[in-house]
Amino acid sequence: MTTAPWRDPALTAAARVDDLLSRMTLEEKTAQLYGVWVGASTDGDGVAPLQREMTAEYDWDELITHGLGQLTRPFGTAPVDPALGAQALARAQRRIASSGRFGIPALAHEECLAGFTAWQATAYPVPLAWGAAFDPPLVEEMGRHIGRDLRAVGVHQGLAPVLDVVRDPRWGRVEETIGEDPYLVGTVGAAYVRGLESAGVVATLKHFAGYASSAGARNLAPVRAGVREFADVTLPPFELALREGGARSVMAAYTDTDGIPASADPGLLTELLRDQWGFTGTVVADYFGVGFLQTQHRVAGTEAEAAHAALAAGLDVELPTLKCYGKPLLEAVRAGEIAEELIDRAARRVLLQKCELGLLDEDWDPEPTGRIDLDSTANRALARRLAERSVVLLDNPDGVLPLSPDTRIAVVGPRAADALAMLGCYSFPSHVLTHHPDIPMGIEIPTVLEALRGELPDAKVTFAEGCGVDTPDTGGFEEAVARTAEADVCVAVLGDRAGLFGRGTSGEGCDATDLRLPGVQGELLDALVATGVPVVLVLLTGRPYALGRWHGRLAASVQAFFPGEEGGPAVAGVLSGRVNPSGRLPVSVPQEPGGQPWTYLQPPLGLAGEVSNLDPTPLYPFGHGRSYTTFAWESAAGGAEITTDGSYDVSVAVRNTGDRAGAEVVQLYLHDPVATVTRPDVRLIGYQRLELAPGEASRVTFRFHADHSAFTDRTGRRVVEPGALELRLAASSTDVRHTARLTLTGPVREVGADRRLRCETEVEPEAEETA
Repeated sequence: MTTAPWRDPALTAAARVDDLLSRMTLEEKTAQLYGVWVGASTDGDGVAPLQREMTAEYDWDELITHGLGQLTRPFGTAPVDPALGAQALARAQRRIASSGRFGIPALAHEECLAGFTAWQATAYPVPLAWGAAFDPPLVEEMGRHIGRDLRAVGVHQGLAPVLDVVRDPRWGRVEETIGEDPYLVGTVGAAYVRGLESAGVVATLKHFAGYASSAGARNLAPVRAGVREFADVTLPPFELALREGGARSVMAAYTDTDGIPASADPGLLTELLRDQWGFTGTVVADYFGVGFLQTQHRVAGTEAEAAHAALAAGLDVELPTLKCYGKPLLEAVRAGEIAEELIDRAARRVLLQKCELGLLDEDWDPEPTGRIDLDSTANRALARRLAERSVVLLDNPDGVLPLSPDTRIAVVGPRAADALAMLGCYSFPSHVLTHHPDIPMGIEIPTVLEALRGELPDAKVTFAEGCGVDTPDTGGFEEAVARTAEADVCVAVLGDRAGLFGRGTSGEGCDATDLRLPGVQGELLDALVATGVPVVLVLLTGRPYALGRWHGRLAASVQAFFPGEEGGPAVAGVLSGRVNPSGRLPVSVPQEPGGQPWTYLQPPLGLAGEVSNLDPTPLYPFGHGRSYTTFAWESAAGGAEITTDGSYDVSVAVRNTGDRAGAEVVQLYLHDPVATVTRPDVRLIGYQRLELAPGEASRVTFRFHADHSAFTDRTGRRVVEPGALELRLAASSTDVRHTARLTLTGPVREVGADRRLRCETEVEPEAEETA
């Protein structure tokens, strides 16, 4: 029997797919362009926006006779034992393959924002905590672990990472982002992509592009970002993750920018993404995003028109389930309203990806092999390490931390004894298990209260909840104050409850009117401080909250962004001193709850000044974080004259001058005093985390290139301009330790997609100090 060319692994993927496409009917090609969401609920609260209204009915047996592009969330829709789920997925894949003429299985995708969103899978810290760790290698290792777990059960594509840059901290999905700086988001996001892709899983960059700039911090609201903000803040993380991470898929954003929905924007999905950046993978819809062109954006009058607009723009796959790309698309093609070439273009991209994944090979086998453990000891150790490195010590003015091992501690607050306080909205327990109250958590999640008792066994630890997360009830204040008055120190554990679409204080569709602590937690903190007992504030949140009201009144402040299943021990380790805090803020912590939106990437008029009574200066700036040890910085920063295509090395030696091991994060900021358009006063262009033993020193060298100063000019070109620049070596965006002054000479130079995106660093040990 002769093997068809499309089955021949000796041929190129392109040749195989061309042969296969030539044999397929219109129905078979179209079937590759949508997913099916088996078991998706059409009753009650959903896990996707407007899920009830947008989920269409279909005949499964009839549907799969033509093949199937994707299977949506076989593990992330309802609790399923991982081993049994892997077997069920294999059976479904065999059935799909045997039902069609070509025996092609579906590509299975899952959410993996902070770990595989599946029952009994490790819940890692949320992306905002990745940003706080300033540790791309560790995030890459986590991505590799998550990818291996996905592949072990038969999943091919992960819908992560989120590369949206925070533009308004009131937005509910801040917890899903890596931070408010595009360089931090891009470098950490690219590391996650490398990890996921190294395990053979297709990483999906989202949400392309502009989603975090939704007006008024409202989920899915229109985006009114200007051309330069879009080009210089929104897009660079995607470009970096594609080029350096190797992501093979991109998800179109729900939002519209200046009236054009991303899902129907050929300028974004084809001209920029493919023609300029050279992307060759697949573009997938955010859930129901194609249908939203008709129902929410109203740029299409029918489902067929929505399908046409999306396909023409370059959106290849409709997720999560078929609606517009099914019967409406077929009928429009047959009627001559939509060119079949658009179907061929998208189907070719999908099939090329399936070919790369081995799904077109004759020896394809969906059966799982080996023991499946989605929350292994190695996973938990990695989750602990990342959680520990992400905890930020905001302030410790009187040295109350670390806590004495035999002290009397009153632990107070609605987040202290709740395991869900550790998790973001895309963790399986928060995302799905809330709809299944009789199913156990599936993973062990120690609370801060439990972990602190374990860390300090000789301490006398009492507990009072005080209040709920977002309820107005103050009935628990009296007990909380009484427990605090009896103690030597109070640890107030406050923060968010992750949820979806208004069912939490943080998460998708859980946007905030301002940055006050939710509910009456602020009033509870006032009552605790009024006792006169030292109060250590611990925040477990998905966004920053305004803390100026308590500045100078707290003994210490600790910030953790939903630190995952090992977050309780990580926070307790910082409180006890077992862990020396080394996290740095990926977002600014505001002084006051209003005055938003604001991030540190401000031109001069965005900073404090006499022209307004509102002072947006944050209480704790981007990049800020304290330690239990001290560091000395030594640099001969100097300066130089280089061309607009030149480079310059700037270095600093950092020594641990304290008596315990610790980590310093050296940050490099660019200040451009004069440009042809307004520029941020400072912006991050490099960073390096240094782990140092007592007395140890390392020298970090940043290899700055003029490309790193490029920006979008008045004509829309990305250029490097001649003139003065400052390279600021800093411990935060405001704590500058040394400055190198450069002068760029020569002509204005236009740069393109091949420009240098990353500032390379080199770390060398520094000689010991001599007496």
